Amino acid sequence: MAERLSPLEIMTKLISFPTVSRDTNLPLIDWVEGYLTSHGIESHRWPDPDQPHKAALFAHVGPWKEGAVVLSGHTDVVPVDGQPWDTDPFTVVERDGKYFGRGTCDMKGFDAIAIWALVEGTYRDLKQPLQLALSFDEEIGCTGAPPMIEAMQPVLPKGSAVIVGEPSMMKAVTGHKGGQGFWVDVWGFEVHSSIMHTGVNAIMEAAKIIAWSNEVNEAERAKEPTPVAAMFEPPWTTLHTGVIEGGTAANITAKHCSFDIGYRAVPDADKDAWTAMVRDKIREVEEGMQAIHPEARIEVHQRFGVPGLKPEENGEAEGLVRKITGDNASHVVSYGTEAGQFQEAGYSAVVCGPGDIAQAHQPNEFITVAQFEAGVAFADRLLDRLQEG
Repeated sequence: MAERLSPLEIMTKLISFPTVSRDTNLPLIDWVEGYLTSHGIESHRWPDPDQPHKAALFAHVGPWKEGAVVLSGHTDVVPVDGQPWDTDPFTVVERDGKYFGRGTCDMKGFDAIAIWALVEGTYRDLKQPLQLALSFDEEIGCTGAPPMIEAMQPVLPKGSAVIVGEPSMMKAVTGHKGGQGFWVDVWGFEVHSSIMHTGVNAIMEAAKIIAWSNEVNEAERAKEPTPVAAMFEPPWTTLHTGVIEGGTAANITAKHCSFDIGYRAVPDADKDAWTAMVRDKIREVEEGMQAIHPEARIEVHQRFGVPGLKPEENGEAEGLVRKITGDNASHVVSYGTEAGQFQEAGYSAVVCGPGDIAQAHQPNEFITVAQFEAGVAFADRLLDRLQEG
């Protein structure tokens, strides 16, 4: 008989794979596929045609019919470069009531619980099916989930409720912000800075866009929030730049400057209008540059687009999680997840997983033993409900 690993043993194995988003996740996918196969579970992988070193995986147990509960998680983690870790980031270490390791919180702890639940489901008489969905590239803009969701639907019976296990302290999160991210390349025209009026300084032109984003943020902050926006902190849509680089020397107008810009929108915001506003501002700045020198230009590359998660009226996923956890409070978050992408594809979706988001991406990332065990208990109670049908 195949060995049935505990959730902790599975998490320990998953953490041992250094699936940083820039690197491959195939060794992890191979292991999960083999482990499921050893228990008679057929899994399906979706290899990314543009990134052959990455793949998603999904599987189904229980009766072959629609209405499955889908446990969804991502397999990638953020880098540990430059972070002062006290232990090996890719080895689970238990200390002081905590499990340390990259991904313990975000979100291989939940992935392990979901894999455990799927295997446990094969040994129970489920009346309602359970599905597993493991994506990639969540940490660089949730770009791996949409093709996975599309690939699942002709292969597996359509699920009805998706639980995305991002760390929420096992609370039912029913709404989160969405948004768009862009990488902007500004190309100016070099001259000596003493005659800067005859050149185009790419850094100073980029600064106009960034300064404008600050003005927009202040204007949004001053508005009366809508009832949906008021649920969030902050209760408005925000523009942000986190990376900028460029220039050659202090006495030369910069030929090139690149920076990121993106927005996090409350769920009832018009994302198309926000995208158009950003692009219109960039176009306005570009026209001013080209009036000085026609070779100057701005190139915009979309990095990601993540839909918000909108609170559902009588949502199946929310109702299921509330029944299991007993949590009846309202919870929303300002970060994005793959839940909005599942919702956009026609699934009822909710975010609920063990751990505190404050620990995500941090050196010495951890999940408390109590939270991990709470996640396991949740999955066990979920299986009980699926047995009842």
